[in-house]
Amino acid sequence: MKNWLWLLPLMWLSSGCGYALAGRGSFLPDYIKVIGIPQFENKTTTFNLDQTVTAQVRSELQGRGGRYRVVPEGTGDAVITGVVTGLSIAPVVTNASQLATRYAVTLTANVEFRDTHTNKLLWSNPSMSFRDEYPVSSGATGSLDASQFFRNDTQALTRLAQNFARSVITSILENF
Repeated sequence: MKNWLWLLPLMWLSSGCGYALAGRGSFLPDYIKVIGIPQFENKTTTFNLDQTVTAQVRSELQGRGGRYRVVPEGTGDAVITGVVTGLSIAPVVTNASQLATRYAVTLTANVEFRDTHTNKLLWSNPSMSFRDEYPVSSGATGSLDASQFFRNDTQALTRLAQNFARSVITSILENF
């Protein structure tokens, strides 16, 4: 029985599978320490959409291990800029009375990440699209106007902005 004990250290050393968790690091140039994220521009009719999206993008980047200092201006070693170009809503589930019980919301934006030292565009997506689904809140009017929908369900707007921000920051940090 003791004859196989010498194999334990070898088995332990060779037990690594070679895989690592995604999203743990960044391959950005080492000199990028400060990232500016100025207010996104809002080309939609939804009030405060630009403020909500910008705040969530800043928060998402700050939550990525504190490697970068985020500033609200367009200054720093790099800058993330964005224009929210569209916000649409469509029913995806209806009940027996043909009333919508679940909506799909799609946010579209033009997002760029630029190195301010070299003025080189490091990453961009001119038509980044993010889609999510939400149940109809109790007081919803059944309107297909995104502005009206988010007036009735501000939590849905926050969730949409959070998920969009996660997608943007992941795309930027894992692109390298």
